[in-house]
Amino acid sequence: MKYVSGPYFEPDFDPLLDRFGTPGVVVDNDTREDCTLVKVDSVNRDGVLLEMVQLLTDLDLVISKSYISSDGGWLMDVFHVTDQIGRKLTDPSLPEFIQRALVPLHRLGTGRSAPKFTTCLGNVVGPGGPDVSDCAALEFTVHDRPGLLSSITSVLADNGCHVASGQAWTHNGRAAGVLYVTATAGGATPHPSRWARIERLVNAVVDARENVTGERRWVCMSEPVQGRVHTERRLHQLMHDDRDYESGPAPTPVDEELFSMGDKAATALLMARRVETRVSIDSWEERGYAVVKMTSRDRPRLLFDTVCALTDMHYVVFHATVGSQGSLAIQEYYIRHKDGRTVDSNAERQKVSRCLVAAVERRATHGMMVEVRAADRSGLLSDFTRVLREHGLSLLRVELKRHKDEAIGIFYLVTDTGGEVCTEAVRAVQVRVAEMDISLDIVREAPGWPPVRKTSVPAPPVAGQLAAQERPRPSLGSLLWSHLGKLSNNLSYIRS
Repeated sequence: MKYVSGPYFEPDFDPLLDRFGTPGVVVDNDTREDCTLVKVDSVNRDGVLLEMVQLLTDLDLVISKSYISSDGGWLMDVFHVTDQIGRKLTDPSLPEFIQRALVPLHRLGTGRSAPKFTTCLGNVVGPGGPDVSDCAALEFTVHDRPGLLSSITSVLADNGCHVASGQAWTHNGRAAGVLYVTATAGGATPHPSRWARIERLVNAVVDARENVTGERRWVCMSEPVQGRVHTERRLHQLMHDDRDYESGPAPTPVDEELFSMGDKAATALLMARRVETRVSIDSWEERGYAVVKMTSRDRPRLLFDTVCALTDMHYVVFHATVGSQGSLAIQEYYIRHKDGRTVDSNAERQKVSRCLVAAVERRATHGMMVEVRAADRSGLLSDFTRVLREHGLSLLRVELKRHKDEAIGIFYLVTDTGGEVCTEAVRAVQVRVAEMDISLDIVREAPGWPPVRKTSVPAPPVAGQLAAQERPRPSLGSLLWSHLGKLSNNLSYIRS
């Protein structure tokens, strides 16, 4: 008999790897009076930074500042967070949930389900966001036009399909959507033989409404599966693949003064300027990094959108600092491509700049925001969007979810010509949908945004700190290595 040798595996080795690879999570409520510090250290595997930011975002937390370092195969991040109304995090189960949620699903072991957590807004989330594994998914990218979503949902309703949840975005004349579909409002999935037929019908409706010959479009109906890509990340991927970033003028470079002056001076400068999304990309040749600087209006989920864009363009974030000055968000990233390149050519810099601006602007708040609630039933979304179309209103962005037996939707409305919606038009819609047992309310601003900050008097500054507060704030490039030394030894040295 031929003897075949093979590698020997120590039986206790795999558990050791699991313990070594489990992220360390510390929730610190003592260092800062106005927020909680969430400190995470982990093996720097591919995509873990996006998973962290995505998880904190799905937990309905507001990230006001963050410091990121991932050199040397180890990642250490500090996030300054509050809940949606500005409170610190006090749930004792949160650190364990974050730790378990960041462990890859294949390492949870048999018989152990993915962790779940109820957020401050009552949303139940797990790794990857809300569970939609029992739903088929309809994805589309197409030229945006009035009545688009109404036409698509009408096809679904006519074929016995119910939209359980989903989102749709528009940007630069393009529209993308991910709708999770069941056969009935009760939750059963469509029979597989119907998926291809429904896809053809939706494609036909989209094609029939096209006014431009050769206009690109894409429609896909997929069966229920475990481990779907996060909905909002999938929307970014769809719009990026659709090249929504190509139209429009080239991005404006950032104002470098904002990265070097003190907070008070920067805030005073911003008062006289219009806040727009700006991007600059430079090279730090000595360290082999591309340095990406961004300024934009601060808003929820901004960090997720930016990190998502960089990740899907196959760039790795090695160091970063993110914060805000008044209504302005300031982001600075030190990146390389996965293959080791920096952003070398001018053409590549233009593309990356455009993609980052598009990622920020896709979710920028425009139009009148309304919240819709109703008992969940088949055809609900089709009925509501038909009323909007009949009243000359179009959709910029849609967020749909289900809580128990109630359907909840957030809609951003403009007129069919792209103008502002008058209150009288919304009141007319409100009266009409009330006859369908649909409640509609105008939301003046995003719920809980900006978060309410504590008004208690802060602790007296230590000696020398008061003068330091008024000194100009150096760019990350000049402080990076000294900060990282402190970060490696003790995360609590980082201060905002």
